[in-house]
Amino acid sequence: MTKKYDVIILGGGNAGFAVSKTVRAAGKTVAFVENREFGGTCPNRGCTPKKVLVAAAQTLHEIEQANTHCIDVGKPSLNWSALIKREKSMIAGIPDGMANLARDRGDVFEGTAQFAGPNIITVNGERLEGTHIVIATGSTPRPLPIDGAEHMITSEDILSEEQQPSEVVFVGGGVIAMEFSHVYARAGSRVTILEAMPDLLPQMEEGAVDALRQESERLGISIKTNVDVKTITKNGSRLSVTYSIEQEEHTIDTDQVVNGAGRIANVEHLNLDAANIKHKQHAIEVDEYLRSVSNPSIWVCGDALVGPAQLSPIASYEGQIVGTNIVEGAISKPDYTVIPSGVYTVPALSTVGLTEKAAKQKGLLVKVTESDMSNWFSGKTYAETVAYAKVIIDEDSDQIVGAHMVGHHGEELIHIFAMAMRHRISASDLKQDIFAFPTFSSDIKNMI
Repeated sequence: MTKKYDVIILGGGNAGFAVSKTVRAAGKTVAFVENREFGGTCPNRGCTPKKVLVAAAQTLHEIEQANTHCIDVGKPSLNWSALIKREKSMIAGIPDGMANLARDRGDVFEGTAQFAGPNIITVNGERLEGTHIVIATGSTPRPLPIDGAEHMITSEDILSEEQQPSEVVFVGGGVIAMEFSHVYARAGSRVTILEAMPDLLPQMEEGAVDALRQESERLGISIKTNVDVKTITKNGSRLSVTYSIEQEEHTIDTDQVVNGAGRIANVEHLNLDAANIKHKQHAIEVDEYLRSVSNPSIWVCGDALVGPAQLSPIASYEGQIVGTNIVEGAISKPDYTVIPSGVYTVPALSTVGLTEKAAKQKGLLVKVTESDMSNWFSGKTYAETVAYAKVIIDEDSDQIVGAHMVGHHGEELIHIFAMAMRHRISASDLKQDIFAFPTFSSDIKNMI
């Protein structure tokens, strides 16, 4: 017997729940299929629990600066096991809460879905037919073709491992690697990052990445680029990583090796070909409305969509768009031009809009203001170890087209730049605005 639904949602994360809210409000029948905890990666094994560790690292950073504020403190000691238990307790109720919300909106099937036709999926031996099927299956760690890759752990494992390693190596220098490397380094672990590309975070503003790299190295993090990792071997309780730089071979011994190469769309298990879903490996081809180009019954959103940044707010945004298009017809398109985001190192790197390089490639005549704010009164007051900003303004329109910060509470200030960009508040108007003083926000007019 085949069970029929208006909308079948594959995945119980932010994207899927955003779809369900819209379509259920419109009276459509819904089925959820999820093979792990409801809530998805971000709240259960990603950004939310990670921030508990980042908050501890932030506190260690503030203790490091205590002497500057004329406060005498002893050397802090982080109880890693207790921190992991705190992190787990903070998120313990999320899966059940989200599963209950899913049941309020439709039927729930726990298991792994596979397509068995253009509108048919199977799960645990049951057949479900959907007028619309939404692929919101999230992402999974990118596999690396390295001999001994099975010895690597992932960021998810870090969030469960109660023993702090004395030494750790990240293979890959992406966002995940940078964030966890700062947590480990501030907790006292020796950290090495091995990045295959010539630069860290190549899609981000070069000046901001340079500022972050300098701060990372100040913490004692060893960063090596243009690296070719050859093998990972196990020697008793230790691991050896063999790699080459410019054909010169090196070996490093460590307690732990982490896959820091980022994540890819989690669609391999879906049997996409059975549903005539055009794709290139894990990248499903969609039109401007987030609908499959080859099967109009199929929609894709969240981390399962290849191209946009893998960010929780984007997943929710795309889910809202897909829900709207299912209910009202294909009328809504995503706009990714103003998406603030952050790399939650300590201090954080925050960004929105175009880099200087991208702005010039688009042919814009730009005014660029680059600031080292560590010597500004605000920076010195709070003993900032790094305080960097670059703001990019289109001279023809006086519109801000990009802003990039490291430190200086940039993870909060970046939203002021984003709001100015989204609502077309000119750089001149923002510069003339009145901010409470003394605050980090009041420094914005000096960054423009």
